[in-house]
Amino acid sequence: MGTCSKGCKCRSCGSGKSRTAKYYAASPEARKKKSEYDTKYHSAPERRKYRSELVQKNREMGKKGDGLDVSHQKGGKFILEKSSKNRARK
Repeated sequence: MGTCSKGCKCRSCGSGKSRTAKYYAASPEARKKKSEYDTKYHSAPERRKYRSELVQKNREMGKKGDGLDVSHQKGGKFILEKSSKNRARK
């Protein structure tokens, strides 16, 4: 990833791939290992329950194709939030 004149590391300055994406593209063994881990993680009962809860809340809130996600908040509360903001948070 390059650095623009302002010193930031934006995608427009590089090849368009993040550093992590470049690593996995260059290392098939690591990509395979990560894929296996992700498959195991996302098929765990806790993850499946979490996803089904989100899908159910999406249905209850009647949202479809509006660019919003149902976001978990502290205290077990749900709100609608832009998908880009909800998915960017760690």
